[in-house]
Formats: sequence, C-alpha cells, structure tokens
Amino acid sequence: MTTESTQNSATAQFLAARDFLLERRGDYEAAHSGFTWPRPHRFNWALDWFDHIAAGNGADALRIFEEDGTSEALTFAELAARSGAAANWLREQGVAPGDRILVMLGNQRELWEVMLGAMKLRAVVIPATPLLGPADLRDRVERGRVRHVIARAEDTAKFDEVPGGYTRIAAGRQIPAGWRRLADMQGADTAFTPEGETLATDPLMLYFTSGTTDRPKLVEHTHASYPIGHLSTMYWLGLRPGDVHLNIASPGWAKHAWSNLFAPWNAGATVFVHNYTRFDPERLMAEMDRHGVTTFCAPPTVWRMLIQSDLTRLARPPREAVAAGEPLNPEVIDKVREAWGVTIRDGFGQTETTLQVGNFPGVPVKPGSMGRPAPGYEIVLLDPVTGKESPDEGELCVNLGARPAGVTTGYHDDPERTAEAMADGLYRTGDIAARDADGYLTYVGRSDDVFKASDYKISPFELESALLEHEAVAEAAVVPAPDELRLAVPKAYVSLAAGWEPGPETARVLFEHSRAVLSPYKRIRRIEFGELPKTVSGKIRRVELRELTAAGSTGEYDEADLR
Repeated sequence: MTTESTQNSATAQFLAARDFLLERRGDYEAAHSGFTWPRPHRFNWALDWFDHIAAGNGADALRIFEEDGTSEALTFAELAARSGAAANWLREQGVAPGDRILVMLGNQRELWEVMLGAMKLRAVVIPATPLLGPADLRDRVERGRVRHVIARAEDTAKFDEVPGGYTRIAAGRQIPAGWRRLADMQGADTAFTPEGETLATDPLMLYFTSGTTDRPKLVEHTHASYPIGHLSTMYWLGLRPGDVHLNIASPGWAKHAWSNLFAPWNAGATVFVHNYTRFDPERLMAEMDRHGVTTFCAPPTVWRMLIQSDLTRLARPPREAVAAGEPLNPEVIDKVREAWGVTIRDGFGQTETTLQVGNFPGVPVKPGSMGRPAPGYEIVLLDPVTGKESPDEGELCVNLGARPAGVTTGYHDDPERTAEAMADGLYRTGDIAARDADGYLTYVGRSDDVFKASDYKISPFELESALLEHEAVAEAAVVPAPDELRLAVPKAYVSLAAGWEPGPETARVLFEHSRAVLSPYKRIRRIEFGELPKTVSGKIRRVELRELTAAGSTGEYDEADLR
C-alpha cells in the first residue's frame, strides 16, 4: 500500500515541476533551461495527483456535449469518487494488478471513469477505437494478451469473431448475453484502498500504433512516461488552471490521452468534448462560444475543414490554438490568424513519446516550423547516410542521456525493434527535420517518404503544402512516380474541395499553380484525383499510394499532356 508520506512526496515533486512550467509560460528559454523531470520511485497519477486536486473541488473536470443538445458534466470531486467506485467494481470482476484491459469506448463518461479506475487498480489499459473491426481486435487481444474487454454494447458483436477467455463488460442499455453491465460499477463503494504500491516504472498503457507502413507496433508506457511526461504537452498547449480545453481526437489513439486526459488535468483544466456524427464547423464554433472554450487542439484535417467555413462565426476565439498529428500547412495558419487573431502553434510528438518539439505560448512562430525542443527534451539530428550528428538536417532523435520522462520504455515483446529504435543512447523517431540558426526545427518528412527526382531530394510535405495553397485542394499526398528520364517524378493524389470537379481542366489549373509556386525540379508532374486512403486514426497511408503508383495507375493526368 502507498504510504501517506510516499504519496505526499510524489505529489509534491509533481506539483513543483508542474508549477515551474506554469510560472514560465511565455518564457521558453527559462522553461527549457531550468526544467527537470520529477522522478518519484512510486507514483500513481490517479491516486497521487488526480485525487489530490479533486478533494473538495467543485469545478468541472469533464463536460460532454452531445449532438442532440443534451450535456453531462462531472466535477473533479465527483469523478474521483466515481473512478474509485469503478476501481472497486472492476476488482470484484476479477481485474488484478498487471491485467490487460482492452477499453473500446467512445467519448462517454464511462471512458474517463474506467481509465482512472484501472489506473488506481494498477491494471494495464490497451486503448482501442470503436472503429476497429474483428481482424484488428483479434490481433490486439492476442498480442496484447488481453484478460478483460470493456466495449460499447453496439460493438459487442465484433467480439463474436474474437476468441479468448477474456471477461466481457459492456456499456449501454441493451447488454447481450454473456456480457456484464458496466453501469453496475456505480453501485460500488467510492472509497478505494489500493493493494500494494505503484512503482513509477510499472506498465500503465499499451498502444497499438496506427500502422501507416507496417502492422501496428505495441508501444508501452508506464505510470511515469505518460502521466508525468505530458507536462511537456501541458506547457505546449498553454493550459492554465480553470481553462476549458477542447481537443478533437478519437478515443483509442494516443492524442486522446495526450489532450483529453493527462495534459488538461495536469493543469487543473476542464476537458470539454463535443460529440457529433458528421463534422459541422459552424456547429462546432457555436458550441465553442457557448461553453467558453479557451484552448483548442485539432488535427490538420479539421483545421483544413474549418478554414473552408466562415471563421468569423466564432465570436470568442480561444486564447490558444494548436495542431498536431501531421504538420500543419502555413496557409491554414494565415487564414485562422486573419479571422481569429490567434496563431495556430504546431507541435511534434509520437505515440512513443509526449510533446517533443513545439511552438510554445508567447514565443515567435516561424512560418512552416514546428518549433523548438520541449522542456525536458534534447533533440539531435542524425545524417541518414553517415549516421553522424548533423547541425542542419537529419533524422530527428531524442537524447536519452538524461532520459526524458515522456519516452516509451520500448516496443512490447519486440526487443530487436526496441534496440534498433534506441541504439547509441538515442530514440530515433524515423522523421526527418531541418534546423535553422535559431534552433527552430522544420518537418521534412518520414525518412521513408523523402525521395529523389533528377538527383534532387524531394520532401512530399513541402509539395503538399504548395498544393494546399490552391482553393481547389482539400487534401493532397505526394509520392514518387517512376520516370524513365528522371528515375522518379512527384505525383500528387488530390482530394478536391467542394465546387471543383475532377478532370483535365482542374488538373491543368493545378499544374499551372505548381509551376508558379515551386522550383522547376520540385513541381508536380502527375496528378490523380480521388479520396486518400487513411488509417483508422486519420493519417494518410502514403505507402498504399506508393504501391498504387508503382503498379501503374490509369487515372492520372500528366503535365506534359496538358501544356
């Protein structure tokens, strides 16, 4: 059992580190140079931090607004009690410390109750999006060695095709035979007493990555790496106690834990969720106004849809606006700044880490740059050819010498992949970045996405950004297409904005735009229209587009034919 003195020590360390960052908002140099990670030996974020700030706290911890206009809110004190009941009830169902629980819930109250309750129990959570099908679930249950499943009632049929002796628990009204009712947890005692101590190094979460190039990797995080590590994310988001934070992310993915769990509650902010079946930018802005959203995080896809609407409908823009998931194109930043007077700040991190690099509050933003290393992180660039450190451009790596709290312990049950990713005291991200004289880092692309054309190195992201400047383009992905003369040429797959039709005339317009804004060796040589293939987390599967191109697509337009 965690003793009171141990708990107080861990809480005090965490609080001191948090307050250090809160007090240095807008002073990046001081935050980066002076920050040190708290390193408690024993730490349970749900017990030592959340319950600590929840005691007698009547402020909203969670606010959920539904599409039909209904809403639900829980205070910090209420959620602490309800998660205690969840922990006691799960223990009664046989969940023990170290057990793997696959949690496949939507943005509903029970998700946060279960996450906190499982954490208090020292169970290991495997978050899963409800979008997964039986094949993905079989993989997760088998490789994750899942002993318990908690899912929405409407998704339980998927598990008919997933063998295993795991406990089945469902949330909802119509609970099928063989499944236990999650709602029963609210009848349990709210006073939870832990059994045994939680070491900061104990496993807490196992994440299956989105698998854009290979089958999903299984990333392990501890009771320190995400709860403590997301202090860097809190600083990037610019969160303050009392903020109302809206993050658009689907449950089951790491970004949901980043900004709908750890970072906001590290700061003592309210997590605000707006549920919808179809994205409606005007409705979203109306609810942001109604609920007083002060900090807003969204993926580039959402930002690109927002700027196609009337941004001035938002009467009270958020104080802070950020983007993450994929690099944000500069023209989106310009349009939001013009309408809201707020600069979207980009950031970089992975499922394997917390926020590594970012544009931080109060610090000048350089167009196209994702910012500078986060407090607690030291970034090294490695030349992909020589493997030596490069001052200008190379694979973005995290120095593990003074190991940042927010870096994964490794890939579960895959020591070879872990050793490869963390060789020579560096965590290798697989992403290429360039660094300027002021230390700002600019994303170039995935190491396996960058290609050569006529012996010139091409960054797909740079070309995609250029295409997105044109009003006809909603989304774009650039890959190499085989060419007898140049070996490869840039080919763009384009999803068109409303009001534009695929065909030679639109292709001709985009080729002209490409010639106008890009250097001759970079310009787009071929275009194909259509929806872009994506992972269930919304990331573009360029590997699929490369394979399609290599196989010889017949639906493309060649620049040479339309001049």
